[in-house]
Amino acid sequence: MVVRCEWATEEPNLSYHDKEWGKPEHDDQKLFEFLILEGAQAGLSWVTILKRRKGYRKAFSNFDAKKIAKYNQKQIDKLLKDESIIRNRLKITSAVNNAKQFLNVQQEFGTFDKYIWSFVNHKPIKNKFKKLSDIPAFTLISEKMSKDLKKRGFNFVGPTICYALMQAIGMVNDHTSGCFRYQN
Repeated sequence: MVVRCEWATEEPNLSYHDKEWGKPEHDDQKLFEFLILEGAQAGLSWVTILKRRKGYRKAFSNFDAKKIAKYNQKQIDKLLKDESIIRNRLKITSAVNNAKQFLNVQQEFGTFDKYIWSFVNHKPIKNKFKKLSDIPAFTLISEKMSKDLKKRGFNFVGPTICYALMQAIGMVNDHTSGCFRYQN
């Protein structure tokens, strides 16, 4: 029997856990996707976002930051009517704003990857948590990341969202120590 983290019990969490969560990601477009999805998740369950991921990809130009940064009010109004995503005005306008800020970071650092991974010195942190309840909601590093992202004009990037982003893109390995993915 395969042992997984406690939260990975059914789809779509199961596939996400087994194939993506905690795997170091360095592709800027994927990093932007996770940044937007983690922000959209604020106040909701992650499974709610995973079930709408395909809708987000379609609605947000496959997470092409250059295209999203150019969205106008007409496109935002269209997104507010799109039932395949979370229709929250603040989260939608935040995605457009964050696309602009993302491009600024790329211009300053060459890639968003270089910037975001600098918070962990470009090497994943491997934690040793035994159970889900041991995993923190945020850390000193995610607080530092949050402050810096906010200073750069990003929205929906509080310390908890930043820590969830760090987990998603593999900056931290928070698979519990008994999980089959812990060693990967």
